[in-house]
Amino acid sequence: MSAAPAIATRLLAWFDRHGRHDLPWQHPRTPYRVWLSEIMLQQTQVSVVEGYFERFVAALPDLPALARAPQDEVFALWSGLGYYARARHLHAAAKLCLERHGGELPRSLDALVALPGIGRSTAGAILAQAWGDPAPILDGNVKRVLCRVFGIEGWPGQPAVEKRLWAIAETLLPPTRLADWTQAQMDFGATLCTRANPACAICPLQDVCIAQREGRVQELPAPKPGKPLPQREAHLLLAEDGDGRVLLQRRPPTGVWAGLWSLPQLDDAAQARAWFRNHLRGDPAAAQALAPIEHAFSHYRLRLHPLCVRADGLKPRIADNDGLRWARRAELSAIGLPAPIRKLLQEPTA
Repeated sequence: MSAAPAIATRLLAWFDRHGRHDLPWQHPRTPYRVWLSEIMLQQTQVSVVEGYFERFVAALPDLPALARAPQDEVFALWSGLGYYARARHLHAAAKLCLERHGGELPRSLDALVALPGIGRSTAGAILAQAWGDPAPILDGNVKRVLCRVFGIEGWPGQPAVEKRLWAIAETLLPPTRLADWTQAQMDFGATLCTRANPACAICPLQDVCIAQREGRVQELPAPKPGKPLPQREAHLLLAEDGDGRVLLQRRPPTGVWAGLWSLPQLDDAAQARAWFRNHLRGDPAAAQALAPIEHAFSHYRLRLHPLCVRADGLKPRIADNDGLRWARRAELSAIGLPAPIRKLLQEPTA
């Protein structure tokens, strides 16, 4: 670990020249804005997040506003970012902060990790960037850099490997500039020590990097042991009434796309037509099959088969309720929808 102090000094010098200093959540860098950005940046690139972040804080500028917002508004602002559990956890955590922490994020690692959707690395990023506290982070970029620089074997997701990486990250903390140090690590991994084709020739750490010295940059970090994703099938019912409104159904509170509005989803075409007969007036036999939609989740692939059909309204015993609603296409931008469903509804059905 003798190179540890030099690593922080070199990366901070690199950050001063090449890092990202004008991200929207950096000005001002409040705990709420830092937290929101960190949650949005999970599984999502900075270039995608910036626009969503600006819209989100314009509508919900602080933690109490988020806590008091209807779930549908939160989902609508999040719609398109994917991984919707993040939005649910964000909303739930804001409510808990209102109840337990006076409407503020707690300045404590344990208290932050106790909130929904905040793990140790996200908590560290919040503490370091919002308050300048000495807390390490260990996101995917940092794991990759540490595995290469220190020659760490094994997949970083394994508990034993991750424990070792946390220990290294602790030793690298500089005495000052903790917010810049946190951003520097993320920027360095995202823009220079990248997964493919890292810029080793201009790397400020090349002389202390074990992977560079041993010619193993492409090998480290070790990939996750892979297995093919299972394929699942489902049918969607795209029912439209005479006024051009689309029937939406609220997803269950748990599972995929939990709490979002979507199209009625059934296991097969026969079930879709049976659902139509039970809920809608019209002729389900006239349903027209549209091109399948392919969507990949982290644990499986989903192929959706949309059936487009004209409906003459809901049956009287169903009517509009908390689980079903008619929506004009012009209204869809303000409704939280899964990205593939939004894309489908934006396409002409004729």
